[in-house]
Amino acid sequence: MTPSADAVVVGGGLHGCSAALHLVMARRSVLVLEKDYVARHASGVNAGGVRRLGRHLAEVPLSVVSMEMWHRIEEIVDDPCGFESHGHVQVAESEADLNRLRQRATQVRSIGFEHEEVIDYRELRDLLPAVSAHCVGGLVSRRDGAALPFRTTLAFKRKAERLGARFYEGTRVTNLIRADRIWRITTNRGVFEAPAVVNASGAWGGEIAALLGEPVPIEANAYMLMITAPVARFVKPVVGSTSRALSLKQFANGTVLIGGGHKGRAWPDTNRTALDLQNLANNARIASEIFPLMRGAQIVRTWAGIEGRLPDDIPVLGSSSTSEGVWHSFGYSAHGFQMGPVCGSIIADLVTAGSTGFPVEPFNIRRFTRQ
Repeated sequence: MTPSADAVVVGGGLHGCSAALHLVMARRSVLVLEKDYVARHASGVNAGGVRRLGRHLAEVPLSVVSMEMWHRIEEIVDDPCGFESHGHVQVAESEADLNRLRQRATQVRSIGFEHEEVIDYRELRDLLPAVSAHCVGGLVSRRDGAALPFRTTLAFKRKAERLGARFYEGTRVTNLIRADRIWRITTNRGVFEAPAVVNASGAWGGEIAALLGEPVPIEANAYMLMITAPVARFVKPVVGSTSRALSLKQFANGTVLIGGGHKGRAWPDTNRTALDLQNLANNARIASEIFPLMRGAQIVRTWAGIEGRLPDDIPVLGSSSTSEGVWHSFGYSAHGFQMGPVCGSIIADLVTAGSTGFPVEPFNIRRFTRQ
């Protein structure tokens, strides 16, 4: 018999698993089709930042609600997901940087939110005693934090499974055809059927959209990360830089994770990535210039995951522009991890009720088809 459900979710990353969980919580039957295995790509290998800080203004209302969900994540998925809340700090390395941060905080306040605070030289050193003497201040979001990406994605999957969702790994979608209000989803493992389809395919979300006649200019990027051998504990918040690409956090065992958007190369057709050693070296140099004690740290491992980025750095989230019964949730531009909980809830609203109370119009796929 052809496997069928109320909804088929294409993609087993965090956004696909969150959509599946919220749909089964809304009493819908769900099948999840993942071409590799759950958390294989960006959702399992990202830096794990759980931040509101520095988000595109269109994302801020969603991110704020998602943060509240993170602070009760164990209630939602029966697992704490390694979530810790020590804040996020964006360091200003010059007065020009600090002025940019003041302007940013003003922008956030202008849309009704107060979570981003400008801090001066003294407050910066209270939060980051090891920061370089040339740093003059920063921007802080105090309830932000970090979690463990692979563990988090599997926690959403397992909770969804306990509530009845069925996952099919190694199942790649090759076509979608709608007849009599039912979508027939053709894969390498046969045909699946549902009246609703959710495209949560990450860097491959554009492929699914193209099958529906609405291609988008998505770019597959390989954002690199590295981790050090343990060093003496020197930082609790997650730290970034205002004018340079950096994301740094230290785990309880002393190891330090360094990233921030430095790119390797990605071949999404074959799931391959390659590291760019010069970019890695630049990333390490930035970390050591902001935290001089890192100069002697030993790098023990590096890697890169495939992420999908759209030109305006915000995702596609909402209904298809061409196909009734299809919703999109992809292209989170290397910053979708924190928004996983709320975006799954939004997808469930759209599928079950046809609308949501969240401001999602900026994320509509029509912004590309109009162009």
